[in-house]
Amino acid sequence: MPLNLLKLCVGVSEIEELESWVKDCKAGRDTLDHVTRMFPKRSHEILPGGSLYWVMRGMILCRQPIAALEEVTGADGIARCRIAFKPQITPVRPAPKRAFQGWRYLEEADAPPDLPKSSKIDGMPEKLRRELAELGLL
Repeated sequence: MPLNLLKLCVGVSEIEELESWVKDCKAGRDTLDHVTRMFPKRSHEILPGGSLYWVMRGMILCRQPIAALEEVTGADGIARCRIAFKPQITPVRPAPKRAFQGWRYLEEADAPPDLPKSSKIDGMPEKLRRELAELGLL
């Protein structure tokens, strides 16, 4: 089972905003990525098959498959990690998560399950899914 990463999606409050960002980035860049300060020591467990789970406004709401983890050096000379991910965004069952800095490992057993495509909640507005999850009804 692959290991996953968990990260706050700062400045984005809904999955639709992330999808719009991905669409905009695909139009002007070759890759989708996010640069973070620390490189995962367990990178060999993340690739292949791991995902980046996004936390938006205190809830884990979706995931993106990780395509690559690369060490890069910033303009300040500090080594960083470039997380390249695929454009596919998969909604997951909303799960509460407190704020944290950086990223965290997320074991497959602890990751919220994907929302099934045929599910009644798949077409449900995200705000309602979030409220139901906060009440423990989803």
